[in-house]
Amino acid sequence: MIAIPVDHTCPALAFCRWSGEPWAMLLDSAARHSDHGRYSYIVADPVRTVESVDGQVLVDGVPVGGSPFDALAGLLAAYDPTPGLAPVPFTGGAVGFLGYEAGRFLETLPTRHGNFGGQPDLAFGLYDVVAAFDHAEQRAWVVASRPEAEGRARAMATRLADPMPPPGRVVPAPWRSELTRDEYRAKIERVLAYIRAGDIYQANFTQRFLADRPAGLDPYALFERLRALSPAPFAAFLNLGPRLSIASASPERFLRLESDGRIETRPIKGTRPRRADPAADAAEAAALLASPKDRAENLMITDLLRNDLARVSRIGSVKVPVLYGLESFASVHHLVSVVRAELRPGLGPVDLLRATFPGGSITGAPKIRAMEIIDELEEARRGAYCGSVAWIGFDGAMDSSVVIRTLSVTPDHVIAQAGGGIVADSDPQDEHDEMMVKLRPLLRSLEEVWMEP
Repeated sequence: MIAIPVDHTCPALAFCRWSGEPWAMLLDSAARHSDHGRYSYIVADPVRTVESVDGQVLVDGVPVGGSPFDALAGLLAAYDPTPGLAPVPFTGGAVGFLGYEAGRFLETLPTRHGNFGGQPDLAFGLYDVVAAFDHAEQRAWVVASRPEAEGRARAMATRLADPMPPPGRVVPAPWRSELTRDEYRAKIERVLAYIRAGDIYQANFTQRFLADRPAGLDPYALFERLRALSPAPFAAFLNLGPRLSIASASPERFLRLESDGRIETRPIKGTRPRRADPAADAAEAAALLASPKDRAENLMITDLLRNDLARVSRIGSVKVPVLYGLESFASVHHLVSVVRAELRPGLGPVDLLRATFPGGSITGAPKIRAMEIIDELEEARRGAYCGSVAWIGFDGAMDSSVVIRTLSVTPDHVIAQAGGGIVADSDPQDEHDEMMVKLRPLLRSLEEVWMEP
């Protein structure tokens, strides 16, 4: 392993040098936190790629058999990390995303929706050169995980010192909702009817807002606006070429796996808006912590994740050290729980994904029946939304987010989506209001009148 020191700078600013290149990706801890907001990473120019589009799996652009999970595991297994003391947790491996519909490779599920814009269900690049930023230590490196990558690592380090390119543009465009307020509330009533009938305990129902993609829009400039409006510990920008860019300001960890087998997931359920007045803001946080509805919603998903993790964990290792913890972000307060476990020997990160994907916080309980109801009631496929952005190291470690608070940019559209967990005592109007609180930074990022906070 070779680690070349470089100047510590804003990773989002540094990434401007690569933002227009296909398969260039930024994992950005825009909201600093000592545990889950410490590191940021830039990757570009992968040595291998794996993707799945409409059920067809492609490795380096060539169709192969099997599932994309098999293909991803096979590519990772072919690389061994070079021994050496690593300055950061991720020094090379796979970076990319699993879309919500990648879950169809793991479970038999109905689908009544076509693939909007031909988006991939899964796309990962394998990278043996990584620019890594440690915000706690204010240090940065370009790391080569293999000796043969040293030349490319030095080239990346040199490029980090090059002059910045001119900034891109956000061209405003109007949004339209796929559902009216009354239609949204009627859909919530149908979820509640399923709950009263005993089909489910909870389902995560969402809706999309669409804008026609304006000519001249730079997707990365859109991400920079979203980042300023809603900094998040699991922010990310993925350029997958002309067909899709993902601009995410996710506050939610899906799974973290250490190389020694320790697992952590941090489900979010329960939301209140932030207020400018400190007393009103504190009152919103206190109301969230005391809310029986939000606590029940959080508990159900925490229990679902405990069960999912138990499928691949050492017996007795699944623990919940934090239940109903309060975490506050730029625009919202959230209830966040923490579940930890230890992976069984002989299993790896892709096995963990197979056991848990999609995450419980964006499906419901029981998971499969909730996903069937989601397919019935939502207007379209979710695509990247409610999937996961992840890095998976050659050493078997992994960290990943839940793709929420995210904009997807396709050749024809910009897509924003939000929703919430529906339980027995959910109020349809309150659910609509919560959905709009989550959407507000996404919608503002494309509005004509916009001021950086």
